[in-house]
Amino acid sequence: MGYRRIHTRTALRRALGAAGALGLGLLAGRAAADEPRKVTEPHVLAEPTEITQVADAFDDYDTFDLHISLGYQYTSKSAKIFRESFIAQSGLAVGGYTSNSMNVAEYAETTHRLNTRAEIGIFKDIALVIRVPIILKNERELKGLDGSEGQQSAILQGAPGEQLFQLPFKSPPRSGVEYLAVGLDLGIMNQARDFTKPTWVFGVEGRFDVSEPMHACNDAPNNLNQTTDIDAQNNSTGPLTQRKCAHPSDINRNGIGGQFNDPSGIILEGNQTGERDPGVSRGVTGLEVHTYLSKRIKYIEPYGGVKALFEFQNDSSDYGQTDLKGSLVNHPPLVGTMILGMAVIPWEIRDAFQRVTLDFRFEGNYYTEGRDYSELFDALGSSDAPSLRRPNFAEYKANPDPATSAQNPSVANTASGKVYFTGLTDVQQHGAYKFSTQFTWQAGEYVKFNLGAGYTLVQGHTITFDQACNPDFSNNIGEAGPCRNTLRNGGFDPTGIPNPNFRHVTNVPGRRFRVDDSNALDVWLNATVMF
Repeated sequence: MGYRRIHTRTALRRALGAAGALGLGLLAGRAAADEPRKVTEPHVLAEPTEITQVADAFDDYDTFDLHISLGYQYTSKSAKIFRESFIAQSGLAVGGYTSNSMNVAEYAETTHRLNTRAEIGIFKDIALVIRVPIILKNERELKGLDGSEGQQSAILQGAPGEQLFQLPFKSPPRSGVEYLAVGLDLGIMNQARDFTKPTWVFGVEGRFDVSEPMHACNDAPNNLNQTTDIDAQNNSTGPLTQRKCAHPSDINRNGIGGQFNDPSGIILEGNQTGERDPGVSRGVTGLEVHTYLSKRIKYIEPYGGVKALFEFQNDSSDYGQTDLKGSLVNHPPLVGTMILGMAVIPWEIRDAFQRVTLDFRFEGNYYTEGRDYSELFDALGSSDAPSLRRPNFAEYKANPDPATSAQNPSVANTASGKVYFTGLTDVQQHGAYKFSTQFTWQAGEYVKFNLGAGYTLVQGHTITFDQACNPDFSNNIGEAGPCRNTLRNGGFDPTGIPNPNFRHVTNVPGRRFRVDDSNALDVWLNATVMF
């Protein structure tokens, strides 16, 4: 009995000793993993998923990083364009109500883009990023939607007797540098340096316009069909031919100037001659801020983040003409984006710097109301309809004629600036939702490839959304113009001042254009070398 007890105690001591040694060994191993890596120790692949990768410099085993990427992206976008109607006709609204049921056109756009990117490590988890997207070719066209090409005089009616544009419609091809982007990415946390924390990246990027801004153009100029208001003294013989890319103030759209007889009796001069380039850039300076977070858990790495894009119009673009006192919206839309995704790593050999990653991502974008290049930018902006060629005056003034001032206390100030229609329109706020997947193959320490595709759904929205009056200025009947209410005593109550960008033929309820069933398909292939 005593022998057994002594033997049992001895065995227990030995087992506890072995467990203690094993525990100390594990703790030592864990501690060794957190110790600084020796210079002679080989390093292994430790980068996170693509969205949170940051090139760095002055690291323990790598004093400098330079990543250069070259990629090709193809985008195909389509949408259906409708128009509100108050026409008393079978199938359309009656009784003063409006309807969105008039088929206008089917929109199609294709873009071939070359994406170039350089990422330069500055310090640990700090990188300078330079991007230059180059549009190789962009094409846009409008064609009939369910027979709409046979009813153009009704669905595309402007003022009485005029048509806004013709179907089919095609824009000229565009190409050039989309913008120059310079940014800075900062890795606030890095899971490879501290496995208890996620990888967290914050970045800011400036986008600069370095190419000709887009101008409204027609790739198939025709004989001008709106001749009632075109002055005969235009120094031309035979039918007038519309320029492909006429200046907004080229009232006759013929590139040679001339006069325009306004119905109010004012003679307007077409003071711009020649023709413009179609352009390719948005004519803005952009600022984008973003932050992304990811955490590797064995063979998956979920991630998420947000980004926001702010754009500020340049004076050299057609945006500059919309920065006016009465304008309700005179800036591009602001874009906010939420990103959620997961990277799956089914195979990797870390000491050989080889990895295969499957990335699944969702992006939700929100566009605020703003003045933008819509699906009808070229068609409306290059229109030869007098209602769109005729400029609005920027201001109204008190009626100086005592005989008519009681009935009409405010008239257009012909000495104020003239606001010409450029094709840029007020686009209603809306959302866009993108689902994408990407396959990444890192073949070695210095090269990797990305192949991906994405599908985007765009929420239906109105693209000619301007309002007639700006209510922020409602204290002066002399500047109110038509923005007034009639009182019972015969007087007037100002409700604002006129919006100089408002066009009755496209912005009044019952005539507005709307986009629906809009979607886009993206396919891309990138190659990256890493020094």
